[in-house]
Amino acid sequence: MATASRTDSSPMLQAIIFDLDGTLADTIGDIGAAVNSLLSERGYPLHDNAVYKRMVGNGFANLMRRALPASVAADETLFAALAREAASRYAARSLETTRPFEGIPAMLETLARRGVRCAILSNKPDDMTKNMVEALFPSTRFLAVLGDRPGVPRKPDPQEALAIAASSGIPAERWAFIGDSDVDMRTGRAAGMTALGASWGYRSVDELLAGGASAILKTPSDILDRF
Repeated sequence: MATASRTDSSPMLQAIIFDLDGTLADTIGDIGAAVNSLLSERGYPLHDNAVYKRMVGNGFANLMRRALPASVAADETLFAALAREAASRYAARSLETTRPFEGIPAMLETLARRGVRCAILSNKPDDMTKNMVEALFPSTRFLAVLGDRPGVPRKPDPQEALAIAASSGIPAERWAFIGDSDVDMRTGRAAGMTALGASWGYRSVDELLAGGASAILKTPSDILDRF
């Protein structure tokens, strides 16, 4: 297994783009509760959090397509209405149980003291992403906090990751892209960044490696070894 240790051939890293769900924050309880509340009212099968961990990562609409029965998701009018309702329910309760993963606040504070530029790029809706980051990490100054927005390609398209790098003046090859899914690893690699897998998140180490992770981080403090 790849480890968090640096090698002589590793690029000199100066900045980080983080994923949010499953990387900085443990959000799955609130996501699952919000979606299950709607599924229950409609008489559809429910899912436990272990299943929701496999559904997240490609945007809320895609999560809903996976959570709903296939016949329901195929009805585009019905699907759109249910997806809007589920998103509204999630927005209303998105901070009930959501917390930063252990070690994340201390890691961010240390990076700030070292002058490491940090940003967040999520496939969660943009307004939810910004509200959550402001609530969970009020003392951290991120270069950018971006979520899913209409007309903008979501991860694994590298467009927004490259835009963040360009706005900073730091070349893409000096950035790490840290996340917990193959989507994040593919985004980082497509942007020419160093893709690092967060093994404390929602997906397996095997998925991270298959997605192109350069190394696997066992704990948030492993990030500090690279900066």
